[in-house]
Amino acid sequence: MTEFNNIGLVARMGNDSVVESLRRVRHFLQSHNKNVLLEDTAKDLLKDSSATGYKQAEMGDKCDLVIAVGGDGNILGAARTFAAFGVPILGINRGRLGFLADVSPTAIEKSVGDVLEGNFATEEHFLLEGEVSVEGQKALPCALNEVLISTAKSSRMLEFNLYIDDIFVYKQYSDGLIISSPTGSTAYALSAGGPIMHPSLDAIVLVPMFPHQLNSRPLVVPGDSEIKIVIGSHMGMNAMISFDSQLEFEIAPGESICVKKKAARLKLVHPPGHSFYEVCRSKLDWASRLGA
Repeated sequence: MTEFNNIGLVARMGNDSVVESLRRVRHFLQSHNKNVLLEDTAKDLLKDSSATGYKQAEMGDKCDLVIAVGGDGNILGAARTFAAFGVPILGINRGRLGFLADVSPTAIEKSVGDVLEGNFATEEHFLLEGEVSVEGQKALPCALNEVLISTAKSSRMLEFNLYIDDIFVYKQYSDGLIISSPTGSTAYALSAGGPIMHPSLDAIVLVPMFPHQLNSRPLVVPGDSEIKIVIGSHMGMNAMISFDSQLEFEIAPGESICVKKKAARLKLVHPPGHSFYEVCRSKLDWASRLGA
């Protein structure tokens, strides 16, 4: 048996299927004499006025395991909080793809039961940390998937200079740049033409968005690289900095953002039989055949 005795439940607002899975997993955990802590949103979804609700930051030092019910976006938000506490996360998929939340809703009891029995694998994912100057103060937001630099005004091109470990790489005119971790290589970076990277790789990929030059290609750099983007003044455009499409900051021409690997890592729990390549086959439809 594992030492997962204090288990947190986190969720995002969604449809009735999220509520149904929340109820099932809570009931299963309680039937196994586990102490269940509810995030505020999970409590609201369950409509349990007798339960205590917690903010995620309050749960970090109280939980041995967190179960996130919803889509990958739910795990993205939870990862930024719980990685700092070293608390592992298990995802129950109620979203669209489920690259990170890989427990099927039909297998909640079986998969969660396996985890409680100690039959699981733990996979570490690093996060990206960005240093942004906002109103004269430094902010250090982080992202599990990607940091996106784009124009703050639609239909306009952005000018920026790219530096890696203080070495000038290039000046670019484009819609922006995606700085992605291996985890994020199957997210926004994939749709922009970036490579698929195994989560265990210690590397970062930079994917230009609609660059105004034909020879611009995705660039894979070592995971310990420090990436600096300086917004150019020629176009006179502010840039929008987005972390996992959930945290946003705006910076002006001449200002910069530095992105590097965050020290704290996300521990993602997978039930028996998990395979990254199987997930790719399933979610990206690699197994289909024309005319089949």
